[in-house]
Formats: sequence, structure tokens, C-alpha cells
Amino acid sequence: MAATTYDVQPLRTKEEIDDLKWSLRRYCSERDYFLFVFGINTGLRVSDILPLKVGDIRGKTHVTIVQKKNGKSRRVFIKNLSAEIENYTKGMNDEDYLFPSRKGNKPISETQAYRALVKAGDQLDRSDIGTHTMRKTFGYHHYKRNKDIAVLQEIFSHSAPSITKRYIGITQEELDESIDFVL
Repeated sequence: MAATTYDVQPLRTKEEIDDLKWSLRRYCSERDYFLFVFGINTGLRVSDILPLKVGDIRGKTHVTIVQKKNGKSRRVFIKNLSAEIENYTKGMNDEDYLFPSRKGNKPISETQAYRALVKAGDQLDRSDIGTHTMRKTFGYHHYKRNKDIAVLQEIFSHSAPSITKRYIGITQEELDESIDFVL
């Protein structure tokens, strides 16, 4: 049975992220590994990542996309990924899809991306991995680093902070920890 958006969890530790990266490289492909790395570092939905072409990101500090879900334009910082992008796109043409399908000149489908992530998760005995894992992992770590749910709400185009908190799996315990101090 496929996991729903809220069954899928963010990867909360560096070790969990590294384990999934390893599993993607070992059991899937370099393409699937790069999809995951790109996803957890941009917070983009898989539907907005898959149509990208090499020329959209190679040598750039930002990529601008029109989000499929809401039609809003979003400019995304990718300079932090320049080494990964350069390594992955070596030998590819600018008009090539970043995540090419073996079936003609088109990108892999969302279903193919989902299957790769689930397969890598299965190898780690995890049943809470899916395409939303990438976006949720980005959101979780962005929140942990910056403690600014309003900025993350804006990045995700959510209508309320409560939606963003629920989406990234911020628990009451984590909220309590964030205010466990004395002034």
C-alpha cells in the first residue's frame, strides 16, 4: 500500500540522510541519488524537479520554476549544489533532461521517482520513504537551523504555519525543546 503524504517522514539526522544516499547509489542509480540530493537541498516538489533540463541548472546560482501545483513562480538557490551539479551533469547536453527516462526523450515519471526512493528505503527497512521525503527533509532541517516557520511557510507556499509544522513533522516535544530556556 502506498504511503500518503503524512505517512512519509523527513529524515531527521545526517546519518539517516547518508544512509538513504548510500542506498540510492547502491541499489538504484546515480540519477536517483542526484534526484534525492537535489530535492533535499531545494525543497521543491518532485513534480517541479523532474521537468528540469541540464541547462536550467548548470553553471547557475539559482533556478526559477513555475510550480505545477499553484502556478506561482519560485526562484531557488542552488549555488550550494554547484559541485554536485557539475559532477552529475558532466558529459550531458544543456537540452538533456536532468532525470532522463530510458523510454525516449523525456524525464522519468513521478511514479518512477517514487519507486526508486521506496526501493532505497526498503533496503534500509524503512517504510516511511517517498517523494515527499525530500521536501519534508529540506523543511525539517531548514526549521531546525533557522527556527523560522514563517519563512518556511513562504518557501512551501502553505496557507498557514500549522500546515507547515504538520507537513515537516514538528512534534510537540520538539516545540517544547525549542523554548526550553530561561531568560
